[in-house]
Amino acid sequence: MEHILTALPWARRLTQVRQILRHVPVVSVLILLVFIVFGIFGNYFMPHEATKAHFGDVLTPPMWQEGGSAEYILGTDHLGRDILSRIIGGATISLEVGFIVIFFAGALGVVVALLSGYLGGRIDAVLMRITDMFLSMPFLMIAIVLAAVLGASTKNIIIVLVTLGWAGYARVLRGEVLRIKERDFVLLARVARCSKTRIMLRHIFPNIVNTLVVLGTLQLGQVIIAESSLSFLGLGVPPPAPAWGSMVGDGRDLIFSAWWVSFFPGMAILFVVMSTNLLGDWLRIRLDPKFRQL
Repeated sequence: MEHILTALPWARRLTQVRQILRHVPVVSVLILLVFIVFGIFGNYFMPHEATKAHFGDVLTPPMWQEGGSAEYILGTDHLGRDILSRIIGGATISLEVGFIVIFFAGALGVVVALLSGYLGGRIDAVLMRITDMFLSMPFLMIAIVLAAVLGASTKNIIIVLVTLGWAGYARVLRGEVLRIKERDFVLLARVARCSKTRIMLRHIFPNIVNTLVVLGTLQLGQVIIAESSLSFLGLGVPPPAPAWGSMVGDGRDLIFSAWWVSFFPGMAILFVVMSTNLLGDWLRIRLDPKFRQL
């Protein structure tokens, strides 16, 4: 009876799903789900307006500390703004910047990898030298310079991070393209006189999607750190927008007298970035056939 059930299509799919979810990092997934929900529906969860100052409640400590209030669960900053509301609002900014950068940097990296890896020759040489040039640049230093030149705004941060982030995708995915283009189904497509564009889009690209997903998941944490670092330095999202990096910067002179101003947004950065890295490692193991065969 058990053999009959496992032979059914729905039972096989259920077994595959159970195997995939067997070692899923549950805590990381939950943290990222909360991050995404706050990022999309943050306005419905904010107990106060994120940018509104309450000068009568300046530097109110968290509710469990002496002098705290249940009205401000995580306390207030030097302008009386609610820390919890600003953390939720900061999730929206981090989510927007993170996913836009991942999409455009990943798309540009995929195009370069497909052209370089499949066409080869001089095109490969030129594109890879350009890629190596971008990879050799000190990421954060160049990002600071570009952000200072372009000015502090969310759009400029996205432009800077996309400009500096595509090369990592291109380098890794090119190796996948070189491996896949020697496979039998690609050779058969050439024999069938399929165009180069069709082969790259229909036969090669679907086989590098797994690697692309892993790279995108891992880069989300890097983008959040880069955006937070630039905002901390005053070169990122301009105030009074509730960016996590600028919130940490607001409390750097108050670390001993009002520790909560920097602590809670810093912990938000820590948990989200750590969760993306753990999920990325798990996806790498689950989506790589070499690991699945072990």
